Amino acid sequence: MSVATLDLDVLLKRHRPGHALPRELYTEPALFERDLERMLLRHWFCAGHVSSIARPGDYRVVDLGPESLIIVRNAHGEVRSLLNVCRHRGSRICTEQHGQASAGRLTCPYHAWSYDLDGRLRAAAEMPEPFDRERVALRSLPVRVVAGLVFTTFAAQPLDFSRAQSALEASAGVHGWAHARVAARRVYAIKANWKLAIENYMECYHCRPAHVEFSRRHVYARPAKQSARAEEAGRRRAAALGIRIEDLDEYGLAAPAGSESVSVFRSALSDGVASATPDGAPIARLMGAFSAHDGNSTYFDIGPVSDFLAYADHGVIYRFVPRRVDYTEMEVIWLVHEEAVEGRDYDAARLTWLWELTSAEDKRIVELNQAGVSSRYFEPGPYSLQESYARRFTEWYLSELGGPDP
Repeated sequence: MSVATLDLDVLLKRHRPGHALPRELYTEPALFERDLERMLLRHWFCAGHVSSIARPGDYRVVDLGPESLIIVRNAHGEVRSLLNVCRHRGSRICTEQHGQASAGRLTCPYHAWSYDLDGRLRAAAEMPEPFDRERVALRSLPVRVVAGLVFTTFAAQPLDFSRAQSALEASAGVHGWAHARVAARRVYAIKANWKLAIENYMECYHCRPAHVEFSRRHVYARPAKQSARAEEAGRRRAAALGIRIEDLDEYGLAAPAGSESVSVFRSALSDGVASATPDGAPIARLMGAFSAHDGNSTYFDIGPVSDFLAYADHGVIYRFVPRRVDYTEMEVIWLVHEEAVEGRDYDAARLTWLWELTSAEDKRIVELNQAGVSSRYFEPGPYSLQESYARRFTEWYLSELGGPDP
């Protein structure tokens, strides 16, 4: 079914302000293609942490929908973002999720065209003359490395990243993420539309019924009226340690025109909780500006599919990877201090415990959500007071879906 057949204007007019999206926006393949064109491919997204490509020649393959990128460190130590499509006949070049480029080259497995780590073609056998190698380099995409986080975009004219960069430096920077390393990584296959996964992440109305262990440790799970006193106590603890991370709300439509969406906010942990562990005790060596645990966490979000959570002693990256209209991958990456040693400075099982549990719970509830939304009898219901950011996400999405061609 095409977008024209669906009559997008009629579909958008069916949406009631303050309510969830119409069924077709979660179920129709043609609209997933529009999601890619209008929103996903034009925004910046996190491709991981720079410690994953520590040496020249190290690479990671990062996907978004049907597209594939090679995030690689070149011979000069710079990070590059290259389209994972050979300029000969289009084969994927890197077939493993991560690796080391042999002899400093990326070589296509189909016909052995070979590229250097900046994407320039270096070898192509049996080509007729004249043949200009300079005209067939791998497509290079914009890339930014901020506080250890690698961001890239498919946009021909990228959104201004400067405000997002400043916010990251003032949040992830304070948490020391530029001097972190990846301690663990998990990928959750969610049989649901990407928007349901994002809406779920952007609200905590579901936290108390669905995430018991998270709710015991995080004040964010409580309604605002119940959490105000605890949040203020958390801010006083941070101030006493000299920790200053300012909240910032430029999420979605609140972002200045032409700028990438960004939000930062601090939230207290429950009394007696220092970190996201089974007993609430510290798990790893302190990071960044932290001289002690302040009993807080920091949430920050860049663009529509990249979300982050930081504690005083570790961090968590959430990468949402839309694949198909009914399938989304959720990659969770745990960060620790770059000098932390497993078994001495942290226990991997305790480090990953809460967010492995919570992510598995999220997978289940989002898939149940998709099953219900797919019903021909589904009628979008109203958002609650605790779902304000989920509502803002859908309003942002509708604005981009029905906006001018990028």
